Amino acid sequence: MLRSQSSIAFAVASVGIATYACMDAIMKGLSIASGAYSAVLWRSIAGAAITGAVFLARRMPWPDRPALELHIGRGLAAGMSVLLFFWGLVRVPMAQGVALTFLAPLIALYLAALMLGERIRRAAILGSVIASIGVVVIAWGQARAGASGDTLLGSGAIILASFLYGYSLILLRKQAQLADPIEVTLFTGGVIGALLTLGAPWFAVMPSVAQLPAILGAALFGSFSAAALAWAYGRAEAQILAPVEYTAFLWSAILGWVVFGEPVSLYTVAGTGLIIAGCLAAIRGTAAPAPQTEAAA
Repeated sequence: MLRSQSSIAFAVASVGIATYACMDAIMKGLSIASGAYSAVLWRSIAGAAITGAVFLARRMPWPDRPALELHIGRGLAAGMSVLLFFWGLVRVPMAQGVALTFLAPLIALYLAALMLGERIRRAAILGSVIASIGVVVIAWGQARAGASGDTLLGSGAIILASFLYGYSLILLRKQAQLADPIEVTLFTGGVIGALLTLGAPWFAVMPSVAQLPAILGAALFGSFSAAALAWAYGRAEAQILAPVEYTAFLWSAILGWVVFGEPVSLYTVAGTGLIIAGCLAAIRGTAAPAPQTEAAA
């Protein structure tokens, strides 16, 4: 029963990651056109409006203080992470940028033991090691291809973003045990939007009419992905779900090639194979029961 529950949560999280990759492609285009700050700001506001409408329609109660504190904390961490990520993604290919974010699940794996008291199982460690080798293979291929100073700067921003995202994954696990997925999505996105609005007069530009469909699409994809991940993290341990982040590479490689004409090297293919193998190895362990609350259930 526990294995079945973890498998369902893993599948839902996988769909969430694939949807998030679609949003990444849209956001990269918006970031190239208007800058990462504006792209993240308008997507966050649109996303908050969408999930806010659902929140009100369902007449959901205002979160209590512990949940609200988590929403604010994760919103701050996620906001800084996503801003750094899309700023860097403008400067590197999608596949390479997403590969660098694979540091986040590894960070989350060990933060889960430190912050949540989860026991790190051998299967999860083995899966992380295999996936890490895949990331090294991809990085080696990029090094052989050469990289400009701007690309290196973008890569550095994405690496920093991955550390913040790893921390936000742990907060997501806590959020998901206290709040409904819609609440988690609304308040996390709302905090990001509110944070960026403070700097809007200096850093943001108004979107053109032609950009509005892309902003709405990014908001819809992002909201669905966030809700799916929140649902999954409320039903399985962080160390079981963290490796699912690696599947984003496959989707990003495909979308980068189709949308932006970014080539995929043999190093990329080999690294992706190792990453997927790592995911499969990581979920072989039996998950401990995920604490449930009425909101999460």
